Amino acid sequence: MSRLLALFAVAALLPGAANPDFRIVPAQDVHWIALPGTPGVESALIAGNPSQPGTYVIRVKFPPHVMDRPHSHSRDRHVTVLEGHWFAGTGPDFDPARALRLGPGSYMFHPAGGVHWDGSNSDETVIVQIIGEGPLTSADVDPSKGSWVVLDKH
Repeated sequence: MSRLLALFAVAALLPGAANPDFRIVPAQDVHWIALPGTPGVESALIAGNPSQPGTYVIRVKFPPHVMDRPHSHSRDRHVTVLEGHWFAGTGPDFDPARALRLGPGSYMFHPAGGVHWDGSNSDETVIVQIIGEGPLTSADVDPSKGSWVVLDKH
């Protein structure tokens, strides 16, 4: 009898078996969208919506040698590097030479209002996954400079 109960327990964990609220997004089904006004940056909404109340999960894909300038967000964000080496810095002074180089599996917490800048400072495409609570707003430290930088290739 205990084997039968164990089988039912395992069956309950199978996709869609016990809870219709589970959401699965296979890698091949991630839908990338070009971010308007950027030099090739793309994003993918995995769950939720940063402009609405509640938890959201997004992915951002930075092409090689593209970073964003110093900016902040209205709410905390949790960033995990999925692919490539992500370069991240904090504070209002944009200086890619001072950026931390974070590889796949690395994590960075962005506190609400914390000024930071990040992206790809190499020949690699970088993908990060960001988790936070909406609604979220973002603000550039110096809007006159534009939000994105294409770095010189070294």
